[in-house]
Amino acid sequence: MEIQQLLENILPKARIRARLIDVVSYASDAGFYYLRPKAVVQPVSEDEVKGLFAFSQQHKIPLTFRTAGTSLSGQSITDGILVDLSQFWNKVQVEQEGEQVRVQPGVIGGIVNAHLRPFKRKIGPDPASINSAMVGGILSNNASGMCCGVSKNSYHTTKYIRFILPNGNSYTTEAEADYIRFEAECPELFHMLQDLKQQVQSNPELHDIIRHKYKTKNTVGYSVNAFIDFEHPLDILAHLLIGAEGTLGFIAEAVLNTVPDYPAKSTALLYFPDIYAACQAIVPLTEAGAEAVELMDRASLKSIEHMAGVPAVINTLPDKAAALLVEFQANTPEEVQKKILSFMSMAPELALLEQPVFSTDAAEQALLWKVRKGMFPAVGAVRASGTTVLLEDIAVPVAKLGDAILDLQELFRKHGYANAIIFGHAKDGNIHFVVTQAFDSPSEVERYDRFIKEVVELVVGKYKGALKAEHGTGRNMAPFVETEWGPEIYQIMRRLKEVVDPQNLLNPGVIINHNKNAHIQNLKELPKVEEEVDRCMECGFCEHKCPSRNITLTPRRRIVVRRELLNLQRKGQKQEHAELLNQYQYDGLDTCAVDGLCATACPVDINTGDLVKRLRRESHNDFANNLALLVAKNFKPVASTVKFGLKAGAGMNKLFGANTMAKLTKSAKGIIPEFPLWTEQLAPAPGLGDVMAKANIPTDEAEVVYFPTCISRTMGSTDEAKKNIIETFISVSEKVGIKFTIPKDVQSSCCGQIYSSKGYSKAFAYTANETINKVWEWTDRGRLPLVLDITSCTYTLQNCRPVLTPENRQKFDVLKIIDSIDYIADFILPKATVLKKKANVVVHPVCSLQKMGIETKFVSIAKQLAQEVTIPMHAGCCGMAGDRGFLVPELIASATALEANEVKQREYEGYYSSAKTCEMAMTEAVGRNYESIVYLLDECI
Repeated sequence: MEIQQLLENILPKARIRARLIDVVSYASDAGFYYLRPKAVVQPVSEDEVKGLFAFSQQHKIPLTFRTAGTSLSGQSITDGILVDLSQFWNKVQVEQEGEQVRVQPGVIGGIVNAHLRPFKRKIGPDPASINSAMVGGILSNNASGMCCGVSKNSYHTTKYIRFILPNGNSYTTEAEADYIRFEAECPELFHMLQDLKQQVQSNPELHDIIRHKYKTKNTVGYSVNAFIDFEHPLDILAHLLIGAEGTLGFIAEAVLNTVPDYPAKSTALLYFPDIYAACQAIVPLTEAGAEAVELMDRASLKSIEHMAGVPAVINTLPDKAAALLVEFQANTPEEVQKKILSFMSMAPELALLEQPVFSTDAAEQALLWKVRKGMFPAVGAVRASGTTVLLEDIAVPVAKLGDAILDLQELFRKHGYANAIIFGHAKDGNIHFVVTQAFDSPSEVERYDRFIKEVVELVVGKYKGALKAEHGTGRNMAPFVETEWGPEIYQIMRRLKEVVDPQNLLNPGVIINHNKNAHIQNLKELPKVEEEVDRCMECGFCEHKCPSRNITLTPRRRIVVRRELLNLQRKGQKQEHAELLNQYQYDGLDTCAVDGLCATACPVDINTGDLVKRLRRESHNDFANNLALLVAKNFKPVASTVKFGLKAGAGMNKLFGANTMAKLTKSAKGIIPEFPLWTEQLAPAPGLGDVMAKANIPTDEAEVVYFPTCISRTMGSTDEAKKNIIETFISVSEKVGIKFTIPKDVQSSCCGQIYSSKGYSKAFAYTANETINKVWEWTDRGRLPLVLDITSCTYTLQNCRPVLTPENRQKFDVLKIIDSIDYIADFILPKATVLKKKANVVVHPVCSLQKMGIETKFVSIAKQLAQEVTIPMHAGCCGMAGDRGFLVPELIASATALEANEVKQREYEGYYSSAKTCEMAMTEAVGRNYESIVYLLDECI
């Protein structure tokens, strides 16, 4: 803990993470190297960053900055101090009517584009990871991507940059005074930059090498084109920081020039008999104006065949086939069509397996891009146990791309990489190749070493290409920077690093590394741990979806810790294993919302919540399991007891003051940590026996069966003047003349979510089977649809099949279980007359809507009932997870913070969602009453 105490002179204790679970969970990024940091810190200001620089130099401890950790070449890990910028550096400010955007390093690229969308603009770089990658990494790796080529990458679209050097001095290219100040405060650096520029300018050979190599994508070494493109040393240094991978300074803020986000797009997958034939189509497509031309070989297509919605033809392609994902973009559909027709006029000369079919449907386009963007992690999912996924990223002249790929495939065969795949940005001559490799023996490490050295010779020696086109140099290409650039330009890079960072403490070992074996050291192990997550290769795409990401762990970090627990156990390090296991209880299990949204962002659909559920399940003893089962078997009296408790609590608050129950339960929780907290959103449901009895019409007269969930039967509105959700549901149905029935024995029924999320498998299986048995009878053996009024309950019931008996599975397969959102969209609105619309409303799409694929339907309902509908760009899981908010309130506060702050920026006429507990969480966070969208419907029709 000594380092933590030293760091507390710079940062408060709450933003220093030095426990074992912290340093272990941050030891991995998306690359294939592993270094355990001494501590992880989270500064919030430039002054704190300057303090960290001083600390690093005083104590000779390396410093590395990380944002999203989606880097692939080992540039965001360290055995020193890891500076995590993902939480507090997320400013976005659109300027000049969208022509520019001011950003901090911790904002996700996709969020920046969301801010720019109303202006029909976007940032230039468009990496596959843009919905996870953050601006700091995008700039520090000089990211490019699918459509931006070499002209719209980070280097060329950065207008101004504000940065801090290791000596603690900060400058911005936006302020004229800083140009003068830079020369006065950093004379050695200033004159060194002048000298290096003169060296390049006075040597035509060097000048031509640099200019030639940046005509194609290249991120190897430092961005030495800055010595050609800029005059003043401050401008040169600012652009050297782009692509410097955090080895020269800290980028605190940048102003980026934006590019058009064309509204009209048309996308297609083109299939060819082999990869060489596909490469022959690149030039015609480019000449026709294709914005994106993405190459995929047969092996890469096989890796994503399992994905839902993938074109069926992919399964039938011959063994050597290849595909191009092509997209044309323009301001109007007519312009797009003109480009397509231009290409189609050349298409007969190409060896196409099928006639191209271009789509303008946004959902189809999104699927095709998801296929392309998910290829790297998808390979990780099918790798052999114990192997690591390695992704290399090269560029060669487009005219030589087909030949280079054939040579590369020969190297795969020579070195035994049978499952290697190739894909990439064909228009730029930029391809990625993925191999899986074990590092569990010297011979395997040596095999990789031989292979990569032959790749270097092929790319640099034969094709005069780039060893890294867009993923940054990192650790795995640092030993070969001199090979690509030659000794003179490499010495320029070395001198730059030595003057800016003379003690070599800023991300050492990245870009400039004198160790010629750096690429085969500190290699990551991915041992087989748990079936739910073994496919994970730690890409980090899931992290921005996780409600606990800012207080404990993310899905990736939960998996990293599980793997380290196994490693510690194998090594016999009992003390560390026990310490880590103990810390995992709260960080890994208690604060996981098991919402499953991580799976929606995961290219291979890993739901880390499933792992957590199983671990919770295994932690329960027989007594706990039997008690949960007893509760399940006596659900009706238990539910009545809960309702009585709510009434009693409400009564206590009325009698002794509004916060009485909150204070009492907080005190109890101090003694019993598992004790649930009272929230002011809790209110008992009114007596609804008569209401539900009236709705119990004969089944043969009904059009639908309404299953009021136990939450709706138990909890009511804090506004006593409002109808209960059940009454409101009845009201909207009666208004359009839909006959429905509420079963008599519904009071004893539950979907089982409360048992499933807590890992009480016996109780969940019992409840699910009992409920499906009843639903079978309620719905006249599946003739009638069953509708539930809380989306998470619908999702649970729709997905309970695995725990059903064989007999009940047959029944389940016949049943039509729908959510209130389906009911409103498909049953009520087609018959309803909308009498009035609200001016503006804000909606919170709950996790289950996203997982069920009906979020669009939910938003569509709102748009039919309000003039303006706002979906917060930070909308995500509220963390409530049924009852987490009562047990771990800090999870809810953290999970809702960004969305709540966004919503609070203005007033709305209504705040709507589709799950009671989520509505409670959002009401608490925003300070405005969230309620079911059924209430909005009732007011408007």
